[in-house]
Amino acid sequence: MHDIWNPWHGCRKCSEGCEHCYMYFLDAQRGKDGSAIYRTGAGFRYPLSRDRAGAYKVKSGEMLRVCMTSDFFLEEADPWRPEAWDIIAQRPDVKFFLLTKRPERVRRCLPPDWGDGWENVMLNVTCENQRRADERIPLLFSLPFRHKGIMCAPFIGPVSLQEYLPAGQIEQVLCDGENYGGARPCHYEWVKRLRDECAAYNVTFVFCGTGRRFVKDGRTYRLEGGVQTEQASKSGLSFQGKPIDFRLTDRWGSPIPEDQLYRPYYGPCCQKCGMRLACNGCSRCGSARCTASLGLTNDI
Repeated sequence: MHDIWNPWHGCRKCSEGCEHCYMYFLDAQRGKDGSAIYRTGAGFRYPLSRDRAGAYKVKSGEMLRVCMTSDFFLEEADPWRPEAWDIIAQRPDVKFFLLTKRPERVRRCLPPDWGDGWENVMLNVTCENQRRADERIPLLFSLPFRHKGIMCAPFIGPVSLQEYLPAGQIEQVLCDGENYGGARPCHYEWVKRLRDECAAYNVTFVFCGTGRRFVKDGRTYRLEGGVQTEQASKSGLSFQGKPIDFRLTDRWGSPIPEDQLYRPYYGPCCQKCGMRLACNGCSRCGSARCTASLGLTNDI
């Protein structure tokens, strides 16, 4: 996917949301060990890669989700992180989405010139259930970041953000069910309550996917593959709140005009995708999924 940057791969499980980690599952499918942590090769410098004409492949205004197969603040990555920060600093025109289950480590891992945060970086903490929300959100609030969000994924227990949303620090909330082996159920009522809380404070809420087991009205739906995100979109639960104002600049600190920023393209399959409010749009890869007209079955 064109909106993912994995400077390192592999992780250590640290909470109940990690129990059926999708990265561990997919690595096992390839005969690999998900706990083997290593710096990636050419992909490490992906945000700085250029095309044959010398232009950046990642365009101004794009968003990169960082370490989707690890954790940016993983202890084992301490030797590599300063270089990753340097890459982020060289692209103040690109938005970087950081996600962590280790907010207690963040402050000691920030670069020396961090100040009160860089405008192009958003820190998100995983809140898979209420216990982790109450543990991690206060830590998130204490950290010097200009943009902050919540990721309820895998959404394995009810979460209320009513206590935290009034502070105005949370700019976006995403949720997704669990997938692959051992997937635990996600309940419609949990998603609906979270959505309503976000809407009351005009905070964008993105229902990314149902997960493999979705419970509604006492019935468990077993959903596979793309049907999960299609059904999430069809539910109408996502909510567009106040836009996040990333004040992106060029390397010399000058604001980039709106007409020079990347504009996402949404193809046919994007119209039915739950991730639409929080992604870079279609990469125009030409796959059958992107070119076919998708139909829905087993509606929930």
